[in-house]
Amino acid sequence: MKLASLNTGHPDGALIVVSRDLRRAVRATDIAPTLRAALDDWAQAEPALQARYVALNAGNAADAFDFDAHACTAPLPRTHQFIDASAFLNHGRIMTQAYHPEKQSDPSIPVLIQRQADDFVGPHADYPFPDEADNCDFEGEVGVILGDVPMGTHAADALSHVRLIVLFNDVSMRKHLFRELGMGFGFVLAKPATAFAPVAVTPDELGDAWQDGRVQLDMEVSRNGERFGAPNGREMSFGFHDLIAYITYNRNLRAGMLLGSGTFSNVDYRATGSACLAEQRAIEKLEHGESRTPWLRFGERLRFEMKGRDGQSVFGAIDHRFVQAEYVQANQEQQHAESGVNA
Repeated sequence: MKLASLNTGHPDGALIVVSRDLRRAVRATDIAPTLRAALDDWAQAEPALQARYVALNAGNAADAFDFDAHACTAPLPRTHQFIDASAFLNHGRIMTQAYHPEKQSDPSIPVLIQRQADDFVGPHADYPFPDEADNCDFEGEVGVILGDVPMGTHAADALSHVRLIVLFNDVSMRKHLFRELGMGFGFVLAKPATAFAPVAVTPDELGDAWQDGRVQLDMEVSRNGERFGAPNGREMSFGFHDLIAYITYNRNLRAGMLLGSGTFSNVDYRATGSACLAEQRAIEKLEHGESRTPWLRFGERLRFEMKGRDGQSVFGAIDHRFVQAEYVQANQEQQHAESGVNA
C-alpha cells in the first residue's frame, strides 16, 4: 500500500491512497483525515485503506484522480518523535579516518540522535537556509514509521511494529556540526528540517528488497542533474529491528514515531559513490590530501529516488532546490535600502 498527504493548508495535510505505479490517487479522508490519525487507529484504518488501494490499482476507485507529487507535503508532515541513526558503520569509519583517526568507538552500539520532528519539508518545495557559509550538506536515508512499540521489545519481534517506510534527505549544516558535537548535548543548528519523498509505503511493497530490517535498494542521488552516487541499503550495519530493540530497552514508543537509517554508505564507494557531501569530501581528503567537492550553494538542485526490482519508483522522488531564506533576503534588502539613504 502507498499513502501520501495532500497539501491543504492544514498542518497534517489530507490523507490519500496512491497507486502502485504512482500515476493515480484517491482521497481517504473518510477513513482517516490524516496519516497521523490513521497511525493512531491503524487496526481499524489499515484494512479499509488496503481495500481502497486494491480498488485503485484495479481502476475501480470512485473519484480517483491523477497523482501529482508537487501537490504533496511530506507523507507525515509532522510527528511527535524523530530519532535518526548512523547505522552504516562504513560512513563512520570514513569520517573518523579523515578527521579523527585517534577516535575509537564501540561498533556494537548504534549511534542515535533526537531530531526535529515538527516541520518536515515536502518533496518539491524549495529548501531555504540562511547562509552558504553554513556548509549545507545532504544525506540520503530511509526511515520507518512505527506503530505502538512496548518497552522491552526483542529484535525478533520488532519489525512487526513497522507500519510504513519513507525516503528522505537529512539536510545538514556542517559548519555547526562539530561545534555542537563538542558541546555534548546533540544537534540543533547542524540539523534543520528534513525533506521527504511524497509517498510512504508498507513494507510488502518492497518485496524481497525488504530483508533483515533493511531496504536493499540503491539510493539514487543526483546534484544539478549529474549522478552523485547510488549506494545500496544492504550494508546497513544495524537493521531497523536492531535499532528498535535498542531504543525500547527502557521506554515505550508511540504510533507515528519516525526512525531513520543514517546516510547510505557502501564499502565499494568508488563504484557506488556516496549519498552525502561530507563522505565524498572525507574520501577526497584521504586520497588526495584535501577536499575538493564544494558544499551546496543557493540555486542548486538535488534529486533522490529509489527504484524497485521492477525498475519503478517506489516512493516517488525528492527533487528540490536550495535557496536563501526569505527573512535573510528581506534583511539584506532593508540594509541595502538603508545604506542608500544614508549615502
